[in-house]
Amino acid sequence: MADLFGSSRTVVKGRYALLTPDGFVPGNVPGWQNAQTVVNIAPALGARFVQMQVNLGRVGVGEGNSGAHEFFIYVLDGGGSLLLETKRHRLEAGSYAFVPPGQDMQLKSNGIGLRVLIFQKIHERVRGMDLPRPIVGHERDVTGQPFLGNDDARLQTLLPDEPEYDLAVNIFTYQPGATLPLVESHVMEHGLLMLRGQGVYRLDADYHPVQAGDVIWMAPYCPQWFVAMGKTPASYIYYKDINRDPMP
Repeated sequence: MADLFGSSRTVVKGRYALLTPDGFVPGNVPGWQNAQTVVNIAPALGARFVQMQVNLGRVGVGEGNSGAHEFFIYVLDGGGSLLLETKRHRLEAGSYAFVPPGQDMQLKSNGIGLRVLIFQKIHERVRGMDLPRPIVGHERDVTGQPFLGNDDARLQTLLPDEPEYDLAVNIFTYQPGATLPLVESHVMEHGLLMLRGQGVYRLDADYHPVQAGDVIWMAPYCPQWFVAMGKTPASYIYYKDINRDPMP
């Protein structure tokens, strides 16, 4: 049966947003050439960070200086390279990189196209503390740890839990039927992309079916919970702000 005309699972509320790919609208962002960008989450929504997806063509490139911002880049599809601190790193699906403030960088497709997820925020500098260091890695090299002792819900922590880093990016993988063990409500803000599988996400007091490709924004203290459903594992990658004084 065809979808009802004018219908969508997309929901935007004051405390959260569920954004589905049928409503994504590509555009252009300065610094990117031969590329399409979809800004999924931004301050215009009420967020304190940016989450976007960038699709670079066969000769696509993004370059510039990070300035006061920091970037986390995760490769969804394709291949390319990242020039960072005079060293060029090969990228493939599952590769990721953290770019600190004040860094020159160049992200380039290798001729077959490159699709990336990017989290971007202004770095919150702490007096007397060093800036975080650049990181380039691959998710396959990060062992998933049982979450609160549950082997069916495993967490891959992609950035060090060190005070220099004011953000965390993790990949959460659930076996079918596995859940978050509690309804979380906390000061951290989230941006999330479903990578694989499907399930049901509780956001505030609402329950939403979600699947690969969906984007979720969660404001601080928005109650949240997830259960994986279907016959295959469900995974999502998510951002949160950490390690800083909650009093602005």
